[in-house]
Amino acid sequence: MSLARTWIEVRVTVPDGWGELVASLFADSPFSGVAFGPATLASTAAPEGSDFLRAYVPISHDSEGLRADIQRRLDELAERVGLDELQDMPLRFHALPAEDWANSWKRSWKPFRCGDIAVVPRHFEGQLRPTDIPMRLDPGGVFGTGRHATTRTIMLVMQGKMKGGERVLDAGCGTGILACAAALSGAEDVLGFDIDPGAASHFSELTRDNGVETKCHFREGGFEVLGDGDTGYDVILANIYADIIIDHVHELAARLAPHGWFAFSGCHRAHADDVREALAGAGLVLEEERVRGLWHTLVGRRA
Repeated sequence: MSLARTWIEVRVTVPDGWGELVASLFADSPFSGVAFGPATLASTAAPEGSDFLRAYVPISHDSEGLRADIQRRLDELAERVGLDELQDMPLRFHALPAEDWANSWKRSWKPFRCGDIAVVPRHFEGQLRPTDIPMRLDPGGVFGTGRHATTRTIMLVMQGKMKGGERVLDAGCGTGILACAAALSGAEDVLGFDIDPGAASHFSELTRDNGVETKCHFREGGFEVLGDGDTGYDVILANIYADIIIDHVHELAARLAPHGWFAFSGCHRAHADDVREALAGAGLVLEEERVRGLWHTLVGRRA
């Protein structure tokens, strides 16, 4: 019996450094997962300076309307960021057997270390170092894998600065990778919020799989979900678009404890000057700036 074609692969050719952010466009239903790189070692590689992002949707949900919506999302991202490199990213649709999707992320994703945190699949059975702190996640899901430069830099910052027992606010937390890493690094209470309606279930699953669900809490929505009592945070994290940081930097500063510190990322080099200016205008002192490729992570405290 022939194998039925039940999945559509949506392939976007993405400039280096933008994979995780483009992946966030596929974070809601009906998309069932994302992977990076070519489907197999024998597949044609992406053009130099770019990578393939592959998202998956059941063939029963495929339609001209869905395809037009995907293109609209890509166009809106390019317009919002305002950089030529995100204009007209090549987009391809391809029907494939279900088994191709089921295994593709396993071929393109490998465990990695970020400081003392070892990011491994949920059912990883390999050997870890005695000093490793495992973070278990299945990278076939629709959100980030933790590999992006901005995510990894903030994780390293946290491991170097946290002393244990902190209250942490994670603005735009997505699946909760940074919130989970904060709890694994010693935070006692972590609040994450995100506007994506699919984030809650992934946040819950990730924190539960890593045994920190009692320390990590999620609210669906934007900055409006924060109340009068959400102040005095020892640490505030924000791995989000630069324009959102600029728009809300005064509120973030107001919610930071006098002794607290912040780590803001998601800042493309084209917007770094504007973010620095906004921090200074909100009474925040920049103590450190880490740069990885196109991305800047800004670390500091209240004046």
